[in-house]
Amino acid sequence: MSTTDNLLKRIEFLRNKMTEVALEKGFTNLESVALSQELDRLLNLYESMKHPDAHEK
Repeated sequence: MSTTDNLLKRIEFLRNKMTEVALEKGFTNLESVALSQELDRLLNLYESMKHPDAHEK
């Protein structure tokens, strides 16, 4: 399995986990926020992998 595939699986897992935690504990709960931040980081990483030359512009 490729690095991109692993990253997409992790993104999907975190997306589901974040939704579950946010609905159970609230959107401003520290765990919800931490999951959201990690998800943002992984999404940014994924975007940079898709467009490696984008940062040069």
